[in-house]
Amino acid sequence: MRTGRVRAQLELALVALLLVAGCARTRDSAREAALSVVSSEARAAAERITGARLSQFVEALASDSFEGRGPATAGDRLTQQYLIEQLEAAGLEPGAASEASAAGPGERGADAARRGWLQEFEIIGITAKVPERWRFERAGANAPAGAGDSLALAYREQFIATSGVQRESARIDAAEVVFVGYGIQAPEYDWDDFKQRDLRGKVLLFLNNDPDWDPALFEGETRLYYGRWSYKYEIAARLGAVGAITIHTVPSAGYPWQVVQSSWSGEQFELPARDEPRLEIAAWVTEDAAEQLARLAGRDLAQLVESAKSRSFEPVPLGVTTSLALESSLARTRTANVLGELRGSDPQRADEVVVYTAHHDHLGVGEPDAAGDRIYNGALDNAAGVAQVLAIAEAFRALPVAPRRSLLFLFVAAEEQGLLGSKYYAAHPSFAPGRIAANINFDGGNVWGQARDISVIGLGKSSLDEVVTRIAASQGRSVEPDPFPDRGYYYRSDQFSFAKIGVPAAFFDTGTDFVGRPAGWGRQQIEAYEAERYHQPSDELDASWRFEGMVEDAQLGFWVGVEVANADAMPSWNPGDEFEPARRAALNALPAD
Repeated sequence: MRTGRVRAQLELALVALLLVAGCARTRDSAREAALSVVSSEARAAAERITGARLSQFVEALASDSFEGRGPATAGDRLTQQYLIEQLEAAGLEPGAASEASAAGPGERGADAARRGWLQEFEIIGITAKVPERWRFERAGANAPAGAGDSLALAYREQFIATSGVQRESARIDAAEVVFVGYGIQAPEYDWDDFKQRDLRGKVLLFLNNDPDWDPALFEGETRLYYGRWSYKYEIAARLGAVGAITIHTVPSAGYPWQVVQSSWSGEQFELPARDEPRLEIAAWVTEDAAEQLARLAGRDLAQLVESAKSRSFEPVPLGVTTSLALESSLARTRTANVLGELRGSDPQRADEVVVYTAHHDHLGVGEPDAAGDRIYNGALDNAAGVAQVLAIAEAFRALPVAPRRSLLFLFVAAEEQGLLGSKYYAAHPSFAPGRIAANINFDGGNVWGQARDISVIGLGKSSLDEVVTRIAASQGRSVEPDPFPDRGYYYRSDQFSFAKIGVPAAFFDTGTDFVGRPAGWGRQQIEAYEAERYHQPSDELDASWRFEGMVEDAQLGFWVGVEVANADAMPSWNPGDEFEPARRAALNALPAD
């Protein structure tokens, strides 16, 4: 009996081993089949992308000597020069060669050559002197007993304000505050929070989101551009308001109040104003400050928020007025995008291009943290993204023959100031928008280890999905949509500037399913970074960084670019996508062959 049981157990164990071996062979076969989508030459070139190389780039760019890479600073110029040197060493050609013609008659040859790598553009620096208190006055007897007749909010602790105009004085004089809910006009959703009210001269109080409770309405929890603070300020200006206030909450913003403090204080940069409508003052308030403001008006903020969750919502005048004056110093200065190009090998396709982007700026030197550190090094945001694009550029040069289409490696300036560098390039592109096959953007990077997945911000929007998914399988990885869809990341980085001119674009972001880690661990790391280090001096390279996941992400980005650059057809937006009309217009604008 015992011998029989042992024999049976051994037979069962052998069967189990055979099953495991069979599964392993199946996985290996699937992997080998998937690897066949990547040429041996492309696999060999991808070996140039190493953790050591990525670490070298990050260490340089995030060092204190680069002073946080603030726009129009010595650190900005040092960053530009560093990128030129790396691109030149990789064997690329200047991607902004037409800019060399802007050289003055007495300009030295080296300076003129440097211009060939740079797309310089003018920016306006505005440094506003903000009063320590912002006062709101109640008009009439519309508040409960004990509410008081006025409210004074404390600068930085309760509000942040910046000038919306490019002049030395911005002013709100006794303007009424009006709660406008989400502040959205969206005919396609039959939604209008303004109901044709005359809001000229008012200060509009906004929720920082879009309706998120119904998947059929504003795509549910997936935030659209309507939910971004930039949309709120733009539409307030179009309606003739003098000021706009966004109510900050951590869930609606996706980051803590300290990020508003660090991002919106100090010198702020803009492209030179044209004839667009502008606010006098744009501001944020904390949720607690908004609650106090509602009480001053005799109202309850929670009830106001609830009332906004309806198509029938109408603007609510709060019976509260406010005045605020900002005196500003203005500086007209310059920064630059850095462009390196690898010309395509096919004469019929070389005038088309795949564009890789990563923003090279960060916040520079600002308010000190608790340890007294004033340099916002921006290691993860975005030295990591720059490192990946530089490594991808080196991998392309390692190919024995360049792809059919050209490759442009575009390191954009002043992203943290509102995507200024990519906005400028989109308005002054070196390739016609209809000839830009795709944009692949890197903003951040995986510094936590090997992941079984990669997040693609923009998954579901274009035919890039199929390419990315198929090639990711060669790494044994899945492609997942934005793990934080409520934060609107697609509209927060440089791929948005390309999408607006019709270019199919995706943002390669960190996965969340980490090898050797329990479920949920990856999300925890990302959320801890956002809570503690995002836009803070503590965003620095340290010994905890692991680069193997970043290597895989960069290799995937490289292989996707190789395929797109060699394909017969360019990628396209999925039918009905919000950017499909812009692509159609860009293609129609091309001259007939």
